[in-house]
Amino acid sequence: MLSHEYANLLLSGIKKATVRLGLVVPKYDEVIIHSGGRPIAKAKIVGVEYKKVHQLTDEDAKLDGFSSVDELIDALRRTYGNIDDGSDVSIIKLEVIQRFDDLRNHDPYYGLNPSDIARIGMRYLKNELSDEEKRVLELLSKGLSIRRAAVKLYGSPDRRSKIRRIVRRVLGELRRRGIVRVSENLEDHTTVGEVQL
Repeated sequence: MLSHEYANLLLSGIKKATVRLGLVVPKYDEVIIHSGGRPIAKAKIVGVEYKKVHQLTDEDAKLDGFSSVDELIDALRRTYGNIDDGSDVSIIKLEVIQRFDDLRNHDPYYGLNPSDIARIGMRYLKNELSDEEKRVLELLSKGLSIRRAAVKLYGSPDRRSKIRRIVRRVLGELRRRGIVRVSENLEDHTTVGEVQL
């Protein structure tokens, strides 16, 4: 989850990386960025670099939206506590591929793909999901198509409609809770929290 300040830097294209303490190995090629209790964008991980704190440069700091390496290290210390020059850090380079304040109402899933809906649903609704819904969302979040998930869970692609109903129900609940906000006007964009980060 990003703070309001860092989220704005990411959405404006100034922040192109995030520096994290430790050796972080991303699970997915694409990640959903959250801020202010809502998903704000989808980003592609375009590279990961590992360094020690003392190896960080001003260029690394600028990728993360800071003006200097000292400013970056101060922010890391505020976030993680006492770190030393020999601590490992991961520089995860990102490219925003979809802003969630620029989604369209004309699509049944508002421009989100089932995998994105599954990931968002598992994050914000996990305590309200049935066991079956959790199984469906887990498969979709791993990148399985609706067809492949139907075959895996129910033994037949003919059960795709059941998967689609679950995806629509989860998306409807995300919308009802204001996690995904959709304009009723077909000309308007869908917004996620009006990017109130």
